[in-house]
Amino acid sequence: MTFNSWQYLLFLPAVVLVYFLLPHKVRWIWLLAASYFFYMMWNPWLAILILGTTVVAYGSALLMRKDEKHKKVYLIVTLVVCLGTLFTFKYLTFLLNSIIDLINLFPVHLEHPSLSIILPVGISFYTFQTLSYVIDVYRGDFEPERHFGYFALYVSYFPQLVAGPIEKPSNLLPQLREEHHPHIEDIAVGLRHILFGFLLKVAIADIAAIYVNRVFAHMGEAGTIEVLVAVALFCVQIYCDFNGYSEIAIGSARLMGVHLTRNFDDPYMSTSITEMFRRWHISLTRWFREYVYIPLGGNRKGAFRKALNTIIVFALCGLWHGANWTFLFWGIYAGVLMVLESIFLFPLIKKKKEQGIDMSAGVIGWIRRVFVWVLLIPSTIFFRSASIAQIGETFTRLFSGISANPNQILGFDVVSLLYVCLAAVLMEVAYRYVYRGKERSDSMNVGGTWTLSCVTKEAAITLVSIALIACAWIALITHQDVSTFAYFQF
Repeated sequence: MTFNSWQYLLFLPAVVLVYFLLPHKVRWIWLLAASYFFYMMWNPWLAILILGTTVVAYGSALLMRKDEKHKKVYLIVTLVVCLGTLFTFKYLTFLLNSIIDLINLFPVHLEHPSLSIILPVGISFYTFQTLSYVIDVYRGDFEPERHFGYFALYVSYFPQLVAGPIEKPSNLLPQLREEHHPHIEDIAVGLRHILFGFLLKVAIADIAAIYVNRVFAHMGEAGTIEVLVAVALFCVQIYCDFNGYSEIAIGSARLMGVHLTRNFDDPYMSTSITEMFRRWHISLTRWFREYVYIPLGGNRKGAFRKALNTIIVFALCGLWHGANWTFLFWGIYAGVLMVLESIFLFPLIKKKKEQGIDMSAGVIGWIRRVFVWVLLIPSTIFFRSASIAQIGETFTRLFSGISANPNQILGFDVVSLLYVCLAAVLMEVAYRYVYRGKERSDSMNVGGTWTLSCVTKEAAITLVSIALIACAWIALITHQDVSTFAYFQF
């Protein structure tokens, strides 16, 4: 069951309605059952994995408090079980194939094993969320949850189970225990986030994906213009796809009074790569900073160690996205860019600031934003390509000039392109309405009633969004192009 399916549009209201009809003391049972049902819709057997992870983490955390002397042993056991499970399902085949490819460089020929291991949806997300709980308990930052039901719900909470945000226990667990009541503000804000998420996913990401997939599937016929457009559209696609999921997750939880972590903060308006990653997939960036970068020494052990730690963290972040050399190259490339910025760009910005020059504002700021997009092109090619060979082919076609057959399959789909542009403009308007409109506070008069301009603005944005989503959905269903969320594969 995906968020952009008719099943979810029936599932979510039913869950919320029953949740508020039930007494508070038994609501966790309903939410836990709904969460496991939601997850088992992909494959019922996958519930065994998430339940096993939950049991190990729950028991280890309790033992850490009961037996402080051996708490490191319990931490190691949890790390081995959780990361071992993740490695087996996500990286084992990749490792074996890489070893065989290395051996085959010599006068030996070995066949790749056909293990046929299915990657459980969301395993990277709920594994990291579980580890954040265990590590926080180990550090003494969070008291272990003694109620197994609430902890199991923390691990499997359906709005953010399969693609985040990755929640810290200090944020989510207390909210799951808290008694919530139906509130018009929660419902209004939740629906606003859900509508915004569907706009991003259906009206922009899925439409853009049609052209992107077409170009990458026929890269040998593409020219410079087609590749540039495909790469730029993929930047839009992956952002709208993942942020769309995050928005629907945030909105779904908000309907029940739960506030999830904001996962994106307009990253493509950043003036540096470092700033962009600070505003992109915020919960994952925070996880790697708190549980990998800082334990490695962070920036406390000199410039060289800081640079090395940055590259290590982003290499691991790349592998987190997928068991493929392309993701590893993407991570290393991003890490190197951040190191270069820390060496050359940020000292310059500091110096100019002391001189009273703001390099993030005005023309300079926009030049820096454009330059960030230029730097994103190689990283996007790394991220989107299915293999090293396709990376090379894509860069080759990027500098090839005109396409070999521009009128057949890679010619511009003008209608789709204009549609994406229109939806993207609406996305910016909706974004500012959702996140920068101060929600109700700026749109109510002294008497506390909605102003006519506010009602008109909200109605216009809502109606246009619904119309674009409906048109896109009909077009996608007609052409059988409705897709799952891209980050489900991670």
